[in-house]
Amino acid sequence: MIILGIDPGTARLGFGCISFEKNKTGLVDYGCVETTKDLSDEARLKILYDALIKLFKKYQPDFVAIERLFFFKNQKTVISVAQARGVALLAVATCKIPLIEITPLQIKQAVTGYGWAQKLQIQKMIKAILNLKEIPQPDDASDALATAICGATCINVRGFKKANPVRNSTISVAL
Repeated sequence: MIILGIDPGTARLGFGCISFEKNKTGLVDYGCVETTKDLSDEARLKILYDALIKLFKKYQPDFVAIERLFFFKNQKTVISVAQARGVALLAVATCKIPLIEITPLQIKQAVTGYGWAQKLQIQKMIKAILNLKEIPQPDDASDALATAICGATCINVRGFKKANPVRNSTISVAL
């Protein structure tokens, strides 16, 4: 099974693609889609959408896992993250891929066993879980891998099966 995790952002959208078979998690790929500030908002969002469609076609994920918006201190940041998240949700719906939405607390809990873990703790666990030589960079890609790993945990714990490919389905997770 292939799970693609997304860490939404307008300037930088992280993605992390993992395989998950028989309780074994492996790295497929990770990276970021970046846009520049000199572009209009609509141009930046179009770049993100097109890149996500290409990623979905390339990796053909069985599930997409995305972080739910939780709480942001900076209102300007929350708006751009919400816009990028909306574009990601649209791309998922367009490609009819089952979606798993997860809170940051659930991601931290699934990856480290502690819901209030610090970023470095999460990154070290990602490195260990995926048997990597170094911590994935940048942080957005690492966060997307953590989201994908949590998605795999949710699938494993809850026994989700791939949804009917004719229609999209969303799984809101409560661990």
